[in-house]
Formats: sequence, C-alpha cells, structure tokens
Amino acid sequence: MTATTAPERTNLLGMPREQLEAFFVSIGEKKFRATQVMKWIHHEGCDDFSAMTNLSKALRARLEETAEIRGPKVVYEGSSSDGTRKWVVEVEDGSYVETVLIPADGGKRRTLCVSSQVGCSLDCSFCSTGKQGFQRNLTSAEIIGQVWVASRSAEANRDTAQRPVTNVVMMGMGEPLLNYDNVLPAMKLMLDDSAYGLSKRRVTLSTSGVVPMIDRLGDDLDVSLAISLHAANDELRNELVPLNRKYNIRTLLDSCQRYLQKCGDARLVTIEYTVIKGINDQQEHARQLAELLKELPCKINLIPFNPFPHSGYEKPSRNQVVRFQTWLYELGHTAPIRSTRGDDIDAACGQLVGRVKDRTKRHERYIQSIQIDAD
Repeated sequence: MTATTAPERTNLLGMPREQLEAFFVSIGEKKFRATQVMKWIHHEGCDDFSAMTNLSKALRARLEETAEIRGPKVVYEGSSSDGTRKWVVEVEDGSYVETVLIPADGGKRRTLCVSSQVGCSLDCSFCSTGKQGFQRNLTSAEIIGQVWVASRSAEANRDTAQRPVTNVVMMGMGEPLLNYDNVLPAMKLMLDDSAYGLSKRRVTLSTSGVVPMIDRLGDDLDVSLAISLHAANDELRNELVPLNRKYNIRTLLDSCQRYLQKCGDARLVTIEYTVIKGINDQQEHARQLAELLKELPCKINLIPFNPFPHSGYEKPSRNQVVRFQTWLYELGHTAPIRSTRGDDIDAACGQLVGRVKDRTKRHERYIQSIQIDAD
C-alpha cells in the first residue's frame, strides 16, 4: 500500500471579505459566514475553529478538515526602553522578517510598521534592509499576520480600553508596490470593520516610487500615501534611491498629483526625507526641496539617518537637522522631525534586516566590498 497525504488546508488568515465569502460559497455555506469568521480571526485573535461558538458543530468540524488559521511564527519579541516593540517572525521558507510597534501620544496612538517582502530588491544605499538582498514576496497571510501577531500580544493588549494597533504603515522590509497582489488584500483587511477597522487615513503605504503601481493603487484603494524621496534632485536621488533612474522625481511627483485627484478629499502626501550628514542636509538642498514640492499638497517628515555598519554615511547632528527644518519652515513648509525610536533593539527606521536567503547575492557582494575596503 502507498501512503496517502492529507489534502492541504486553506489558510483563511489573509483572505479579505470577498475572497472569504467565495470560500464559504465553494463549500456550500452562506456568504455571511465570512463576517463571522473574520471577527473571530481578527477581533478575537482566534486560530481554533472549535472555539467559534456561533458556528454549527458540523461547520466547525468541516473547517477543521479543510481550512486553517496559520500566522507567522514568532521567534523573537523585544521591548525598547522607549516603549517600542519589535517582533521577528519566521515565514514559510524559514526566512525572518521584522515588524515594529511604536507607541506615541502617551500610548493613545500605536503605529505598526509592517514588512511586505523578505528583504528588498531596490538597494537604497542608506537602508540596512536593502543590503540584505531579496528572497521573495510575502503572502497576504504573512503580511496581515504581522498585524494579527501584534494585536494578539499580551503586552500590546494591556490597555483594553483601545485597539492595540491604531495605525499601520507599510514601511517595513521591502517595497510594497512590488508585491501589489498580496499587499492589496492585506490592506483591505486592515480597513474592514469585521477585521481591524482602521480608517483610510490611518493606513499608510510607503513607496520608493513605483509609478505605474501608484496609479493602480489610486484606482483600487485610497489609503494614505508616503513617498521615500530623500533627495531634491535627480543626480543625488539616483545615488540614494536607484529606482529613480527608472522613474525620476518629476514623473514620481506627477503620479502623486494623480493619486490625490483620485482620492477626492483634502489628503496630503507624506514626503519622507532621511537627513544624511554632508549628503543632503545643506541649505541648497532645502531650497531645492521647497521648490520641488511647492505645487504638491504634502507634509515633510525629516528622518535623521540611523547608522549601520559600513554604510559609508553618518548621522547628522541634532542642530543640523533643526537648521534644515528651519530653512524649510522659512520657505513655507512644515517639516516635523521624526523621533528615533527602538535603537536599542535595532528597530529604528532603515534598520530592519531579518534573515534573508539572498538569491540576488547582494549581501554576499556587500560583505566582500567591506572586506576589500578594510584591506
């Protein structure tokens, strides 16, 4: 006799409403079962069908046979002295990705920074994640699974008077618009009242500038948009963000204007600008930035560079960042300085690295270049 393997069960964790409704119809059930199960999964953090008491025993038994609720495995959970929390989770191929929860306003706002890829293919020169190479896209279950893990955390839930996660930013490992087909259903779950019920203004997608996909996102879902700009001229941005060689600054900002028009409300684009000592922190850079953004409804977030080994870049002084902020203010732009959070657990912006089985060999080449420089 030959051994038979059990049929693979369907993971329901990453299914948005329409997909979950189709699943229940496919097994002969009514669509409303999707709402019931979504609430169990995302409101209650439940991964046990037998605990879903408003489902019939027969349906629970059938779900046990045909489906599962499988989130990523937590391999590390750490707390920073400033209240920031970081989770390292293991995904299907054994790689690790990282997600970070950042409290603010006395804990009233809790922003979760979510990863979309194992590693990153874009290789921005100032980002530690980019030096790890790229393995693959995360599935929708692995993306929303990070929100699920944070929401289930006993520490995150210590204040039961409010949601454990109030805001989500797709700013973790990877470029979310290069994993569009999995990011979109995950964001739909973030917005759905039967899942996490976040408003469109509290879910932010950050991109380095994949212009065609910005246009597509505007057709599908009007969440908040953040642009990783970091330079005010193409020559410098080509060095910092290599994607700029394909979609230059003017092309990128034109796509932002189209996106805002599709949103149809008084929305702002967030411009992310990492301030790097001696690279993009001078008064001329502030003038160029102010001129560049004068027609775009936007706000500028200044992010002091977070050093990592052998990056070749240095963190600017606090005084220099404040000077840069003042120059922008005098030119008509508000530019808050983002506080550096989670340094002691390597959770600060640009420091997420995980563990990547680097099929691009970029990390290997990066290490070799470091060794050559050292010699």
